[in-house]
Amino acid sequence: MSAPVALVLVSHSAALAAGAAELAGQMAPGVRILAAGGMDDGGLGTSFDAVERALLEATADGGSAVVLTDLGSAVLTTESVLEMLDEPVVERVRLADAPFVEGAVAAAVTAFGGADLLGVLDAAQAAGSTFAGSPVPTPASEPAAQDGVVSAVAVLRNPLGLHARPAALVARMLGGFDAKVTVNGVDAASVLELMKLGATQGQELRVEARGAQGAEAVGAFVGAVEEGFGEV
Repeated sequence: MSAPVALVLVSHSAALAAGAAELAGQMAPGVRILAAGGMDDGGLGTSFDAVERALLEATADGGSAVVLTDLGSAVLTTESVLEMLDEPVVERVRLADAPFVEGAVAAAVTAFGGADLLGVLDAAQAAGSTFAGSPVPTPASEPAAQDGVVSAVAVLRNPLGLHARPAALVARMLGGFDAKVTVNGVDAASVLELMKLGATQGQELRVEARGAQGAEAVGAFVGAVEEGFGEV
């Protein structure tokens, strides 16, 4: 079954839209991601008809959609399409103010976890600050014991470290537990925050979880790391 929220990627370039859709799709299999890039004649630009087709397909059978755009005129085209669509369709669409690629990846992974329309929109828009250069918080080497917190340390084994594919795997996996999980101080449900850690082979990752399924989430994370995310 597809995730309840689809993505529509509107770009001036057909290749860019298709590439971003392919990348996000690799991170979140099963999420419907529609590329609406370029003009109908193959040139650069945004096509009203292409955007309309994508939105109607994304919202078919009562579905919802988050739209991401690459440049300002893509926003204008999308807004023009929304002005012409029926109100019941428009109510199920949100236009994200988000970076095109990072927002698509973050939104796709969140949609994969079954989030609703506003949850997927928030994930896309939060991606805008992920790589802003702020320092990444890290836990103290000897954290004080905290009631209800389960923690463990695992060492990365795969040669490429915590790159995009395993980061997406972790975010999807941990998003399914009833627990709030962090890895080296960042939200483990955010693929972009995990990638921002820049964790490499041999580095220790400290996972902490609070919630009803905290122990299960920690165990699943440690198991995935020790298995090298299937890459070793």
